[in-house]
Amino acid sequence: MDFVKVDIDTAAPENPEASILIIYTGGTIGMVFDEENKHLVPFNFSQIIEKVPELRQFNFLLTVVSLEPAIDSSNVTIADWHQLARLVEENYSYYDGFVILHGTDTMAYSASALSYMLENLQKPVIFTGAQVPIGRVRTDARENLISALQIAATKINGKSAVPEVCIYFHNLLLRGNRAKKVESSQYNAFKSENYPPLAKAGVNIDYFWSAVGKHTDYPFRVHYQFDDRVAILKLFPGITPSMVRSIVEAPEIRGLVLETFGAGNAPTAPWLLELLGGAIRRDVLILNVSQCDEGRVRQGNYETSRYLLELGVIGGADITTEAAITKLMYVLGQGLPYQESVLLLEQNLRGEITIEV
Repeated sequence: MDFVKVDIDTAAPENPEASILIIYTGGTIGMVFDEENKHLVPFNFSQIIEKVPELRQFNFLLTVVSLEPAIDSSNVTIADWHQLARLVEENYSYYDGFVILHGTDTMAYSASALSYMLENLQKPVIFTGAQVPIGRVRTDARENLISALQIAATKINGKSAVPEVCIYFHNLLLRGNRAKKVESSQYNAFKSENYPPLAKAGVNIDYFWSAVGKHTDYPFRVHYQFDDRVAILKLFPGITPSMVRSIVEAPEIRGLVLETFGAGNAPTAPWLLELLGGAIRRDVLILNVSQCDEGRVRQGNYETSRYLLELGVIGGADITTEAAITKLMYVLGQGLPYQESVLLLEQNLRGEITIEV
């Protein structure tokens, strides 16, 4: 995949407050309506000032990198995550923050993946997008972009205010690996049920500092090793042995996100327990994640989850499915022995789970 790099002329003076790299991957935010052909076409970001003249009021140096061809977010792959991580790594010392424009459908997956890839991050990497194209009158694209840039540029005592991977959407800044897309037709497309927002934009941008990740003295590093031999199995009443077997006995499977009921409960049918137990005996990592948007897995609270605990299924606490599947890819990519991988999955690596004490 290629990219085009363009400096945006915001008429910024010689001493800008911040320098921001905007990475356009694709998605609704970068589309405009072609009046002649009557359909949406990708926008030329070298002309962003024409669509968002408010950018001239910022004392920022802005650079746009557009991936070519643009990606429909439904087609995002691990290779695309590698490209994004590489762009951040190669430009890390040159910019104060990064804003990634991305389609909303898989934004939570990409933000989760980048959170694991970018270890000891000391600068903001903010994903944003839009429900309505930037060329339309009632678009949410302008506000999302403007606020994301302002947050990415904000410093406190010389340090970035939000040193982590985030999603900014419809007035809320959310931790990237805590967010889920919950709306397809409303502006408030993302929520974070198990973790508070990092900031809220109104007349001012109010930060909730107790929720924001802390700075670290450890060096920034990027992990590119992801293992795609993973799957998601969502349980439902009436699920059959053949359906479960087709997933848990897939020839190359190494990791499974098991979406269970309530606080981590599953049917106690002997055939299901045997299939899951057989997978674990073959060193398949099984991570228990609740189908509920809010709450957490508590294996052992009920008889229907005690069996999973005894089998060796790993409790996912309050992790989202998006963060769970990408965490599995990341952990498996480290090539660790089975028990070390289990311990890593149980740890809070990038703020993706809440550890109860």
